[in-house]
Amino acid sequence: MTRPSISAIIAAASILLSAAAQACPALIEGVPADRLKALSRGVNADGWIADPRSAPARSLLLQLRRAGMTHIRLPVPADFVMPRFAAKAEIDRRLNTVDVALKTLLALGYAVSVDLHSGERFNTLHKDDPPGAMSEMKSAWTGLARVMQRYPSDRVFAELLNEPDVDAAQWQGEVRELAGFIRRLLPQTTLITGPVNWQRADSLPGFTPLDDPNVVYAIHFYDPMVFTHQAHWDPAEPLHDITGLPYPMQADDPKVRELREQLAALDKRKALAVLDRAIPDRGIDKWLAPAAAWQQQYSRPIIINEFGVLKAGAPRDSRLRWLAGVTDYARQHCWGWTHWEMMQGFGLADAVTGKADPEALKALLGTR
Repeated sequence: MTRPSISAIIAAASILLSAAAQACPALIEGVPADRLKALSRGVNADGWIADPRSAPARSLLLQLRRAGMTHIRLPVPADFVMPRFAAKAEIDRRLNTVDVALKTLLALGYAVSVDLHSGERFNTLHKDDPPGAMSEMKSAWTGLARVMQRYPSDRVFAELLNEPDVDAAQWQGEVRELAGFIRRLLPQTTLITGPVNWQRADSLPGFTPLDDPNVVYAIHFYDPMVFTHQAHWDPAEPLHDITGLPYPMQADDPKVRELREQLAALDKRKALAVLDRAIPDRGIDKWLAPAAAWQQQYSRPIIINEFGVLKAGAPRDSRLRWLAGVTDYARQHCWGWTHWEMMQGFGLADAVTGKADPEALKALLGTR
């Protein structure tokens, strides 16, 4: 059987996106409709810039593209591209990796958001020395912009800073300054930004949108945490002791009762307290309602550009049900979405086979 060409795949995906877009009215003047469509369905390529050896295989990227993915979020660790934390030669190597990634992804028909992804050292600086942090962010974006300027502005977007770890008032002032600086470097590029407090949906109402109209607003969604982060990787975290928790979570569910009994028998009091506080769950629509209200107030486009469930402890059917619920809500509200992530604990793909989970893809794309 002859496989379709990349151009044929892109054309087919565009037809599907155009059909979906007809149900979504224009939300804002200034963000071109084709860019919002490009951001509609995606996945994070975490780890690529940190370690180029972990770059996703072309076969996986092509599989995801064929399935209907349109967007890759490319996290760039801030500590690797800031002069305070990295030597010039190291920064140049990282920027070259960004260049290679962009070239690869655009050739496969993806849009890409370049995400300045904060790390521990930068976060400490951001709290202790805000002017110094601003200087580092501007330096990092000067280098990233030099790379991005080589590519079409309607395909490569700039995410100012992932999960700003400062108070809301500080970030509200900084985001205007930083956005203005990046806009001078990248006059036509769509910018992406969001609120503090891990960019939660309930933090968005405290965030005032920028005067710049060519901006998409990003939230992250992992609620309820007791479900999405069960079997947490840190043994000191109470969620580490919770496994097999179904979704939705109801106190009278036999599986929930069994889990409570197990935790009590093992004297896992902290984990039991965390579980009891979370039940019954509010539901995806209630968790995301603050962001929907903010959008109604300001008429600005939203993307959930991080969401996912750790695979280690969650029942598979519950994980798929939660993923489907998130993207269904996003579609209903004309939001884009970008799953966290490809190959690791939350990943869409199997780390051994390197192939994407077809059922997870169906859940995300609404075809399950």
